[in-house]
Amino acid sequence: MSDWIEIETDDRHVRREREKARQLRRTQYWQGLLQKGVCHYCGRSFPPQALTMDHVVPLARGGRSVRGNIVPCCKACNNQKKYRTPVEIVLEDL
Repeated sequence: MSDWIEIETDDRHVRREREKARQLRRTQYWQGLLQKGVCHYCGRSFPPQALTMDHVVPLARGGRSVRGNIVPCCKACNNQKKYRTPVEIVLEDL
């Protein structure tokens, strides 16, 4: 399958949102999500240090670093998702 999605990134937006994500990692909210130890995508349990922060709508696609857009994610799901949005993942599975 060819990559038909044309993505133009705004480097300033990505830099600004990554800094916000760094700040969010230090909050009690994010620490609580990590302590639950559940991957948002596959639902399996992992130790907190095995989970990473993932943006549901990727920063390169215009996503923001806000509570509603960040989720804990295992390495395998994070690698599989790449820059795609949830809708694109569902459509690809059909």
